[in-house]
Amino acid sequence: MARIVISEFMDERAVGQLSSLHEVLYEPKLVDDPARLLDAAAACDALIVRNRTQVRGELVAALGRCRVLGRLGVGLDNIDVGACEARGMQVIPATGANALSVAEYVIAASMLLLRGAFASTASMAQGGWPRTALGNGRETAGKTLGIIGFGSIGRTVARLARGLGMEVIAFDAVMDAGDAAFSTAGAAFAGLDELVRRSDVVTLHVPLVDSTRGLFNAPRIAAMKKGAVLINTSRGHIVDAMAVAAALKSGALGGAAIDVFDVEPLPASPVFEDCPNLVLTPHVSGVTAESNERVSFLIANKVLEALR
Repeated sequence: MARIVISEFMDERAVGQLSSLHEVLYEPKLVDDPARLLDAAAACDALIVRNRTQVRGELVAALGRCRVLGRLGVGLDNIDVGACEARGMQVIPATGANALSVAEYVIAASMLLLRGAFASTASMAQGGWPRTALGNGRETAGKTLGIIGFGSIGRTVARLARGLGMEVIAFDAVMDAGDAAFSTAGAAFAGLDELVRRSDVVTLHVPLVDSTRGLFNAPRIAAMKKGAVLINTSRGHIVDAMAVAAALKSGALGGAAIDVFDVEPLPASPVFEDCPNLVLTPHVSGVTAESNERVSFLIANKVLEALR
């Protein structure tokens, strides 16, 4: 019987599946107790984490007998994959399991921000009637959606967007224009600069690596179509938050939805104060009841397979 440590939240039925075969320590807030996490890690054969557990340095060193690391999500920027693999650990992300949840978030944010009519509750509750101010919203159909990063999430976004009548263009740094994935998903390939220039909505689905850090800085945001919408569900360091706020306040950007931040949880900051047409969410685009179930069972099954 192996020992499995789970340091962040996981579907409890999937935890039960693991517990039926192995000894399991499941503490969703273990990530917030570094000393206890290190102690638990030293005695585990498998570790399961989400994005907050930083599997690097001292924690990697503590994983002396660990054989498998399960990631309840797809991003691996919180994991020193090379160091883990050098110590014989298999690193397993939940590739594809939360794609639909992220894609639905992107489509919902696109519609909300283009229309711009859903921030009227407070005004109307006080007797206002902002019909003139909110009567110039834009329809989603016919707009151009630019997808940067065309993995499973980007392709799911493309499929949903096509169903709404959007024109879809996409760019991926590791795919060439002739890749069949573009046509299969109903998207046309575009270079990065062209995509930024043409899109009414730009959505980001790339990992945080050296080439994507600061990808959407002030000059690139300034190159976007006036009034365009920017959606970031990838990682915080990919987008310059201060540049987004400045572009919203100046009217250069028509809206933005940001689900990921340089520091999480997001500390109180004046950067986003008084930004029009801005949606901030706490890294939940890929977390729904359904996706948590899919992600959790996928990782549970993969971890069990690795421990056999």
